[in-house]
Amino acid sequence: MTTALHGITWNHTRGFVPLVATAQRFEELHPKINITWEKRSLQSFGDDSLHALAERFDLLVIDHPSVGEAADFLCPLDSYLCPDFLTTLGFSSAGASQESYVWQGRHWALAIDAAAPVSSWRPDLLDQMRLTVPETWSEVLELAKAGLVAVPLAPIDALMAFYMFCCAAGEAPFSQPGCVAAEQVQIDALGCLADLAQHCGEEYLSRNPIATYEAMTSSDHLAYCPFAYGYSNYARPGYATHVLRFGPLVAMPDGPRLRSTLGGAGLAVSSRSRHAAVAAEYAGFVAAAECQRGLYFTSGGQPGHRAAWEDPAVNAACGNFFMNTLSVLDQAYLRPRFPGYLPFQGDAAQLVHRFLRAGANPLQVCRELNQLYTHVKQ
Repeated sequence: MTTALHGITWNHTRGFVPLVATAQRFEELHPKINITWEKRSLQSFGDDSLHALAERFDLLVIDHPSVGEAADFLCPLDSYLCPDFLTTLGFSSAGASQESYVWQGRHWALAIDAAAPVSSWRPDLLDQMRLTVPETWSEVLELAKAGLVAVPLAPIDALMAFYMFCCAAGEAPFSQPGCVAAEQVQIDALGCLADLAQHCGEEYLSRNPIATYEAMTSSDHLAYCPFAYGYSNYARPGYATHVLRFGPLVAMPDGPRLRSTLGGAGLAVSSRSRHAAVAAEYAGFVAAAECQRGLYFTSGGQPGHRAAWEDPAVNAACGNFFMNTLSVLDQAYLRPRFPGYLPFQGDAAQLVHRFLRAGANPLQVCRELNQLYTHVKQ
C-alpha cells in the first residue's frame, strides 16, 4: 500500500519548487510513499488560520507566530524525531529560526527556510549613476527623493518595518507589559516609515517583497531597496532579467544598524494526519544540512540551516547573498508567539497601513495598537 501525504506551502519558487524536488527525492528513497504539494498566496501564508488547513493537509509550511496556537492541530515533532537531531538544528539554524518554532518546550516545526528584511540593489544601475550603496538612513532618504528607491509597504510588511523602527528607537516591541512599546518609541517608528513612504509611489503600499523585487529586476529606474524580506532567487543569475545584490541594513543617525524582524518558514505536521511519523521523517529529511545546502538550495530554496548559509558553493551561486546577510538574521527580532498574536498582527498591520495611506494621527495609531494588544492578552 502506498502512503500518501499532502502538503501546503506558499506560492513562489522559493516556497514551492524545493518542496516538490525534495518530495520527489524522498519518494525515490522510499518507493511506497507519495507526497503532493499545493500552494497558497504569500498573503495567506502570513495571515490565514492554520486550523482549517491542518484538517486537510498532512504537511504545512507555517510562519512562526502561529505556534502558540498550534498544540491542538500540530504534532510536536520531538515525539518522532531524535532529540540530538533537534538539538543540533537549534544550534545550527540561521539566527533564531529553529528557536522560533519551539513553544513551551516542544518543537512544532522545523526551520527549513530563513529570512529577514535586508537591503538590496541593482549593481548595474548604481554603477551607471556613479552612486554607492547607502550606509545611513539619511542616504536612503536622499535616494528616495530622487525616485530610485523601492520598498514593500503592504500591510504586513509595513508592520514588520514598524517593529524594526521601534527597535531602532530603543525598545523591542512587546518588551513592556500592557503596550506594544512606549508612546514616543511608536511615534518615532511611525515617523520613520512616513518619511520614506512620502517619497515612494502609492503603488508600494500594495507591494510585498516579491512584487518589489519583480519591479526592481524588470525595470531600469529602481536602484535600491532599504529593507524587504530577502529572496536569494533574485541574486541568482538567470532567475530574473537583472540580478540583485543583497546586504545588511543601514545605520540610523547616531546609532547602530537597523535590526530586522525575523521571518522564514517552518515545516510542520498536522495532528490530524494518519501518517504523522512518515511526515515527520520527511520533514527531518528536508531540514538536514545535507539536503539544505544541496537539493533544497539548488531547487530554488532559501535554507534555514546555517551550514547552507556558510557554504562557499551556495554563496558562489548567488552573489554571496547568504554570507552578506547572515549577520542580519543573527540579530533579528523574534516576534511573539502567544495565542492571539496572529489576529493582533492582522489588525495592527491594517492600522499602520492606514496611517501611511491616509496620514492618521500617529498618537492615535499608537493608542489603538496598545488597545489591540491589551484586548488579545486578556
